[in-house]
Amino acid sequence: MGYEAITYETDDRVAVISFNRPKQHNAFNEPLRREIPEAVRRADEDPNIRVIVVTGAGGKSFSAGYDLKELPESQPPIDALRDRMASDCEYTYAVWRCSKPTIAMIDGWCLGGALEFAQMCDMRYCSDDSKFAVIETRFSFGIATLVMPWIMGQRARELIYTGDTFGADEALRLGLVNRVFPKADLRAETMKIAKRMSQVALACLQWNKRALNQTLETQGFGSALRYGVEACSMMDATETPEYRHFEELRRTQGLAAALQWRDSLFAQYE
Repeated sequence: MGYEAITYETDDRVAVISFNRPKQHNAFNEPLRREIPEAVRRADEDPNIRVIVVTGAGGKSFSAGYDLKELPESQPPIDALRDRMASDCEYTYAVWRCSKPTIAMIDGWCLGGALEFAQMCDMRYCSDDSKFAVIETRFSFGIATLVMPWIMGQRARELIYTGDTFGADEALRLGLVNRVFPKADLRAETMKIAKRMSQVALACLQWNKRALNQTLETQGFGSALRYGVEACSMMDATETPEYRHFEELRRTQGLAAALQWRDSLFAQYE
């Protein structure tokens, strides 16, 4: 099976799915958002696969999140925004609903929607030079998959309110990632854990994942994420002064100029 924006390989009982747009920092474009759920389903249905690892190609970024070049030129109506946010949330649910353990192997930047995706995986292992941020806050955008409070509790508030970038050691301290490895060792160490995990009986892995997921569902996980989609839609439909200026710059001077302006707002306080 051929793919346009991802790669799929197997190593013993482990499937490795890679975002494969390194020149674009593995940003989530439409083909990638379509192919990832298909690849996860392929691995889930393969009786020879027991663990799934998702990573990014190129060594610089796990992913920069949703591709800003696919933003519409004008503000869509609220119903269109709601449909898009629901679709983005559904995309990240692919790894959550998969019956087998999923691991996000993070090397480099993990921003915005990519951070949402990684948090929907069962585990996160990263390199020591990885960087994270709820960067959409600084664009005056909402968060389509508001999973972070379920990972790190109320400590998520500061990261969401500021959009601050933080490194691997802080991610480990906050409980966002399970382990940090030297960059050169990330893949080998992650695969060692994945293969160790794959020696567990498949039925045991699947039932344990169902039970663990159901613990969160019983606490209201699904309802909270659905409300998050609604809040995200309303946020994106609200043309704040910051959003209007960013979009004007993006349309007239290009994305680089818009990003430079956005970064200048925060620079004196970093």
